[in-house]
Amino acid sequence: MAGPSHHIMALPEFDKPVKILIVASPYYKDISDHQIAGAVAKLDQVGAAHEIIQVPGALEIPTAIGIAERMSNFDGYVALGCVIRGETTHYDTVCNDSSRAVQLLGLQGVCIGNGILTVENYEQAAVRADPAQMNKGGGAAAAALHLVALARKWGKAEKAVGFTREILLAGDMDNSDTA
Repeated sequence: MAGPSHHIMALPEFDKPVKILIVASPYYKDISDHQIAGAVAKLDQVGAAHEIIQVPGALEIPTAIGIAERMSNFDGYVALGCVIRGETTHYDTVCNDSSRAVQLLGLQGVCIGNGILTVENYEQAAVRADPAQMNKGGGAAAAALHLVALARKWGKAEKAVGFTREILLAGDMDNSDTA
């Protein structure tokens, strides 16, 4: 008997180009390759441009995204990696810290789809990464696209924030009288 189904939202539509950075850890290369394939296919569905970079492990993913956010011009990010439980508590540290760092970036307004798998064994990872099965890479790309759409919706400069150009010009005129 199958479990309850879940709703998958339709992908957003964009009137301006979208540029996404996929940050992947190839620690388990075949898992990573499947995640990337799923993410790229999802981005292609909306015509989003993308770039792929690789980092050594899950802990480096949020750091790379933070650097890219400060120094580049991406609209959003897809975090892809895989952490498989081992015999030590290192699993807990990597899972918790990478997830927390991605969440903190998101709370700062960075549009991130989190596709870092945290699983008990390789078989679980393979099913979740496979684009023909659970396609968690594609799901992370879709999440990033939805957040980019929200950021664009709410980020339009339709209302003045701070000083407007007219106020600054009027202020300059007032200052010229006293010079």
